[in-house]
Formats: sequence, C-alpha cells, structure tokens
Amino acid sequence: MRLWVVKTNRLRLEPQIHFGAIVIATLFLAFPALAQQDQAPAQQPPSSQQQSHQGRAGEDDRNKNQSEQSGTSKDRLFFTLPNFLTVENAGQIPPLTTGQKFKVVARSSFDYVEFPWYGFLSAISQAENSEPGYGQGAAGYGKRYGAAFADGTIENFWTSAIFPSVLRQDPRFFQLGKGGFWHRTGYAVSRIFVTRSDSGHSQFNASEIFGSAIAAGISTYSYHPHADKTLSNSLSVWGSQLGYDTITIVVKEFWPDIRRKISRKNKKKAP
Repeated sequence: MRLWVVKTNRLRLEPQIHFGAIVIATLFLAFPALAQQDQAPAQQPPSSQQQSHQGRAGEDDRNKNQSEQSGTSKDRLFFTLPNFLTVENAGQIPPLTTGQKFKVVARSSFDYVEFPWYGFLSAISQAENSEPGYGQGAAGYGKRYGAAFADGTIENFWTSAIFPSVLRQDPRFFQLGKGGFWHRTGYAVSRIFVTRSDSGHSQFNASEIFGSAIAAGISTYSYHPHADKTLSNSLSVWGSQLGYDTITIVVKEFWPDIRRKISRKNKKKAP
C-alpha cells in the first residue's frame, strides 16, 4: 500500500511478531500523555504555549508544502526508513499519475536504507532458521537476503503501483493527525481496508488486499523452498503481511508526534 516500503513477506510470523510487539510497546510508552495532548497547552505559561504552537505550525507547514508541490513526502520514519507515500491529510492534493506511482515506489524500494534493512531482517530469519530449505552459512544467508528483497519489492509494486494504476486508487496514506489515541489508531487500522480513489472518494482498498495476495502467491510458488510451496503457507504469508502493514500504518500515523517529542527533548538538552 505504501509504507514502509521495506516490507518483507517471508520472514515468517515469528520475527514479525517480535517486531510488532516492540513497535506497539514503543507507542504505548511514548504516548501515555497523548490523551492529554489537548489539555497540556492550557497548563503552560502563555509564552511557552506560543513557542510550542509556532514550532509545530512551522514544521507542519513545511510538510504541507512538500506534499502539495510533489504529491509525495520526503519524510523518513525514525529519520531513516523511507516514508515517501505518507502525507498529511491537508486540503486538496493532486492525484498521482501512473508514472509518479511507479517512480516513488521504485525510489523507495531501492533506497540506500533498504539494503542494510533487508540484511538485518535476513539475519533474524537465519538465526531462527526460518525456511530451513535455504540452509545455513553464507549460501543460506544469501538466499534469504535475495528472497526478502524480492518479496518486499514485489509486494510494494503490486500494492502501491500496479494495482493503484489499474484501479485508479491512491496509494498514499493520509495522516489524520488529530483526535485521541484510540480514534487515530482506529483510523490508521481502517486504512488497510479503506483507501481513496484518484478522484478523492473513499472505496475498498483492493490494491492492498489483492495486491498483497498476488505478491504472496508469486513469492511462494517461485523462488522459495519447495517445502513452502503450499496454499496454506501462501495464505499464512498473506495474512502476516496484512498484519505487518497494519502495524506500520499505525506507526506512520503517530510518527509526527514522536518526531516532535524527540525534537523538544533535543532542544532541552542543547546548551
């Protein structure tokens, strides 16, 4: 659908569960005061409130301008992972052309961060002996790395470029950016099943659901070990991929809040 654009279909459920648990724990630890976010400014002195508001407004304006000019973002999750198909839900943003959809997916999929990221995921897979048909050692690691990179790239193109172009759907994630924690979380989770058309109307997210299914089928029945070429395994990969995508969308919704918190802490530490 967009995200993270560092997705992998085939690291099995175990690494994804580990990573998902870490992400969810981080969100709950980082946002215990999110429900009080609207009340916090009233407790600050006027000068501090104005400065905080101006700082946020300036950063939000820069993000809006980037989105309005290019239709995509230059943002990176945790200042590292490509987040180019996530934009702030602000006003009218022109739809992406077919060429733009393919271009941004290619730019994200082959970003310099992707190579070490897949290396890290492949190392986890090898340590847990996921898909033992690959074996161990350098040869096994190389096969896992190539498969992980192929899985992520294929899935990204199907969900964020091919299907969105054919169905005329918008592959971008539009952040809600307002409301309470659970309201925003519910909105983010719903984006797995609901997306925008190129004309701006809400519709079933066929690009994500069917695109990830096709990608799971391609990876299962092509270059993965023979023992894994089963329908049940393909369905398992499809389901785990949708779950992984759901987690990343939630992270993308709250990333601006995390970034602001980090920025404020750095400013306080600065001499």
